[in-house]
Amino acid sequence: MILDNIIDEIKKAEDIVLLTHETPDGDAIGSSLALYGALKQLGKNVDVIIPECPSLFQFLPWYKEIKKEGKNNRYNLAIALDCSDIKRLNGFAKYFEGAKIKMVIDHHGSNTMFGDYNFVNPASPACCQILVTVLEYLGAKIDKKIGECIATGIITDTGGFKYSTIKAETFEFVAELLNDGVNISDIYRKVMQLISKKQFELRKIAINRMEFLEDGKIAFTYITKKEQEDLKLDIGEHEGIVELGRDVAGVEISIFMREQADNSYKISFRSNDYVNVSDICLMFGGGGHPRAAGCTINLPLEQAKEKLLSQTRMYLK
Repeated sequence: MILDNIIDEIKKAEDIVLLTHETPDGDAIGSSLALYGALKQLGKNVDVIIPECPSLFQFLPWYKEIKKEGKNNRYNLAIALDCSDIKRLNGFAKYFEGAKIKMVIDHHGSNTMFGDYNFVNPASPACCQILVTVLEYLGAKIDKKIGECIATGIITDTGGFKYSTIKAETFEFVAELLNDGVNISDIYRKVMQLISKKQFELRKIAINRMEFLEDGKIAFTYITKKEQEDLKLDIGEHEGIVELGRDVAGVEISIFMREQADNSYKISFRSNDYVNVSDICLMFGGGGHPRAAGCTINLPLEQAKEKLLSQTRMYLK
């Protein structure tokens, strides 16, 4: 059983590095910090490397332990969390490739199985939910601090318990965390409801230029590099914009384009009922989940928009 091998390798390893995907969300950060806390509990030497980590999550335990660089390129064990492809490892694939043993714990259906050991469950709504099983097998105690990290990942990747991927056992896990003293409502408010004034202004811009296409089945908007610079945005403050389009009645697919420093566009897709947006993103070298996925396009705005829309139209009923 692959999980037995994973547990054996973790127990044998001394120097461990934890990595996650670029532009990390609550599940990426929550799973990384939850495993970090568990490994420290077991006496391991462990680094968690996230070069750009949104300040939104600074309330989490061990947030200040996150490093921007590793101490070396030769760890006994590297674990990639919530990451579907080695190319998405924050530009720090060197730590993964340089490790003696490489491991992947993830829930993306598009995972390329890039580790020596791959524990991937696409049916799970969050990597943090998979991690609960791993920690139980590892013999680590899921205490209040680890529980706060796990709850953050589950809440954010289920959209606050509203996505169709959620399972009955998800609520069972969260109920256990609640019994252990984790303040679920407080975490929910911090990660799902609170936004900065800069985020509010950015959302106003995105909403004002939002278009509804194909009889209202597609919502499309974007923000420019200059607009982000003018607002002096912090890392991750663009999050949530793509959801604004999806939440409009009649919309099946929401598309959000964010211009990056190199003039490329980071694309976020969301869908409601039947379109697998991961399939669309795979056409552009990206991927993700059936209802939430992303990719990058190196084209000017209008060309990128038309290319995205031409592919997206084919998936509509």
